[in-house]
Order: sequence, then structure tokens, then C-alpha cells
Amino acid sequence: MYTQSSVTADRQRRRRRAALLAAVAAVVALALSAGAWLWWPGTAPDDARPAAAPAQHRLDVRETVERRPASLRGVMAVRFSADDMGPGERYEMPGMWATDKILAKGVNRTLLGLRIGTDAQAGDEAWKLRLGGPICGRTRHVTVENRTAVLFRDGADQESLCNHVAFVDLDDGKLVWQAKFPVSGNGFGTPDDAGGQETPGVTLTRAAVVVTWGGTDAYDMDGGKLRWRTKPAGNCDASGAAGGKGLVVRYSCWRDDAPSSQVSTFQVRGIEPATGATRWTYAPATGVKDVRIVSSEPAVLATSAGDVGITEIISLDERGTYRATVPLQSGAYVAECGDETTYLAADECPSVVVGAGQVFLTSKEQGDLVHNANWIIGFDLATGHSVKKFESGPNALLRPLRMSGDQLLALRESSDHISPTALVSLDPETGAETPYFYFDLPSEGWNLLSMTYADTVVQNGRIFFGAKAAENATDGKAWVWLALGIESAGRKQPQG
Repeated sequence: MYTQSSVTADRQRRRRRAALLAAVAAVVALALSAGAWLWWPGTAPDDARPAAAPAQHRLDVRETVERRPASLRGVMAVRFSADDMGPGERYEMPGMWATDKILAKGVNRTLLGLRIGTDAQAGDEAWKLRLGGPICGRTRHVTVENRTAVLFRDGADQESLCNHVAFVDLDDGKLVWQAKFPVSGNGFGTPDDAGGQETPGVTLTRAAVVVTWGGTDAYDMDGGKLRWRTKPAGNCDASGAAGGKGLVVRYSCWRDDAPSSQVSTFQVRGIEPATGATRWTYAPATGVKDVRIVSSEPAVLATSAGDVGITEIISLDERGTYRATVPLQSGAYVAECGDETTYLAADECPSVVVGAGQVFLTSKEQGDLVHNANWIIGFDLATGHSVKKFESGPNALLRPLRMSGDQLLALRESSDHISPTALVSLDPETGAETPYFYFDLPSEGWNLLSMTYADTVVQNGRIFFGAKAAENATDGKAWVWLALGIESAGRKQPQG
């Protein structure tokens, strides 16, 4: 798609896409006319509003508060698709970010911006930024000024070292600055290629872009100057970080003299972003196989005591002292975190949300692929006890997305594709549910609702879904949906 000249769609394909755009609105209108909104339990009153967003500095990681729109009817806000994708074609699509005017997506070694209000394919971008090599690291965080960071390789080869960081303006696609960082081997000596490299990661915290590479670098957002650097020391390497309000770094450690089951251990350290000083250190129990940082402030960890899956959620206080545990070993509740095979994802657990003094998890699905249900439940971070439960209702699944002030935004996904899918707001204090808008998709868009295959972002009154990779697994050419945005029918399109 971006390794050859762009293919211009013919009129017939344009008509087909326009028809499907109309179909999205038509399905929702039909569902609403049949009283679909009555199916959602615990609906909050029309004047329900989340708490106001705290004042933020321009270099803070943004924490926007969404408002309930005037119309409950969802319509297409933007789409990015590939016409005539050849059999066997595949493109990595790491990262997705949104502003009021732009949906941005990574594609191999390119960042591209799609203007809200367009039905785009390759060549229709508002801007395109080609990096020096394939993207090899990304963060979901975006600053108040709509900037984010990605890592990219030293050359065009996927085996080239991942050793560059770029800070990018998402509104205009401008490269604000880039820097080269050190590499550390996952064995002895300095690695020559990605196979021998300690996988780097990137995150944002106030005024700093932080890269872990075995050591840790912090770059000033204004200009890219190196603020501080910590090198690998002793038997511990920095192996990922969580940003946002605070900064917490994960360290992978080892003991040469330990039994084989205890060779690898972890530490988690709270770091002062301005200086790199360690504020506190927490060591998960010996035998833990994996540690993820769900939240930096408050500090919440997801740990795995086995070979597959998260088995515990652990909350810490502001000094890094243990507070409480939410056990997941029974399988009644699940915490899904990103696969770290391709990209480091120390803070990527999309099914877990922290806020309002709670951690929100989903239950195990009940039923079959079509007639199923689940619920979201909040656990108190101070005690580990359950607080509020939000039922999905029949033939639907609830998934927490992010906090919006003191409210929890969630996706209510239809499993029978008869009732509509919806973006909703859940009140952790009262248990009330407020619908934002309803929508449904043709079958071409169903994969974009999957946490396994796609990213989800809620921003500026819209919900966006973007494929993590594009692939045509058929024997012939195919039309593949790559990214999609939905908004309320009552929302005005941005100008400019």
C-alpha cells in the first residue's frame, strides 16, 4: 500500500463505499425506531454530566472529558480502507491517535493523518510523514498539544536496530524532533541487529518523552534535549515504562546462582520525571513470570504467576507500598494485556481501566459467540473488594475503554448484530449508564471491534477503531477496512 504507487478507486467502488456509509446510519435508525435504546439498563437522566476536567499544562498527557452528544444516532466520521489489496499482502499498522481534526495511523515506516469527515484510501491523507525505518515502538499517550512519540529502526530492514525516537505533531504531521538512543544486548556484548537487542519502549509523562532500552532516557518535549539517562546496572535492565500522570519503570532482573524457576525476577520503580531519581521500588513475589503497569498514578500492576494470562491485579500507594490484591486465578474475571512479541507493551492492558479509586475488569463471557453476555465490575484499590457491577444484558458484551473525568467510558458491543453497538458512560458511584450514541457496522468492519486485531480510541466525541495489521488472507483481491471513526449525528464537523 505504501511500497508502490497508490491505486485510484473507480466510480463503482466509490458508490459502493457511499452505500455502506448510508447503511451504518440506516441500521442505527431502524434499531432506534424499534425502541432499541430501551434495552440498555440503568439509563442515567438526560442532564447527567461527568466531572469537569482538571486544568492541564500544554506538556501534560491529555485527560479529556467527553460530553453526552445531542443525538444518540451514530454516523461515520472517517474511514480508511484499501481497495484491491492483493492476496497475501500484509502491512504492519502500529499505533493510532486522534485529535479534533485528524485520525493518525502508523503504516510500516510511515505515519499518516486522515482528516475527519473523509472516506480515505492511500493517497487521500491530509499529511504523511515517512520515517527513517519501520516503526518499532509506540505509545497511546498524546499531549495536550496533540503530540506523541514513536520509535523507528535505523534502516529499512525489519532486522535493523530499533534506536531512534521521533516526537510528532498529530495535527499537521510535522516532525518536532528526533533523537538516537543507545542499544543494549539481550546477551553478551553490543548487538548488531534487532535479534540481539533488548526491545525498547516509549511513553510520555509531563514534559518528557521516556525511552527504555535496557537503560532509560528522558527527552525534553520542547526541543528533544536529553534530560537524564540511566544505564543498565548490576543484574537489572529497564524493560518498559508507564507514563501519564506519573512515571513507573519496569525492570527485568536475574540471578545467576538462583534455581531455574527463579532466575528471572522483576522490580517496579517509581521515577521522578524531571531528574530520573528513584522515588520508590516494589518487588513482586519471586516466581512471577510477567509484570505489566496498568497505571502509573495511582500505581497498579498486573502480574502473571503462570505461563499464560494475568493472575493478579496489585495496587500500590504513593510510596510504592503494597495496598491490595484482586485475584484472577479463578477465571471469573479477565485482564487482557498486549502481546510483547513485536512491540514492547509494559503499560498496554486494554481491558483494564483505573480511575475513581477503582480498577475496572470484565467478567468471563457467558454463552456462545452470538448469544452471550458479560459484565464490568469495579474493585476498590484500597481493599481489593468489589464495588459496582455493570451488566451487559443479553446478546452483548461490555468492554471498559478509559476514564472520562470520574466516569468510565465503555463499548457495548452487539454480538447478534441485530441490536446496535453503543458507546456508553458508566457512573462508578451510582451504577447508572448513559448512552452516548448507537451504531452498527457491515461485516467488513467487524474485525475492527476486536481487541486482538484492533486499537480503540475515544476522543473529542468520537470512537475510533484501527487495525493493528492489514492482511488479505483470500485468494483474490479484497477491500479491507483499516480504520474507522463514529460520531453522533448531531456533531458538527471540524473546519480547516
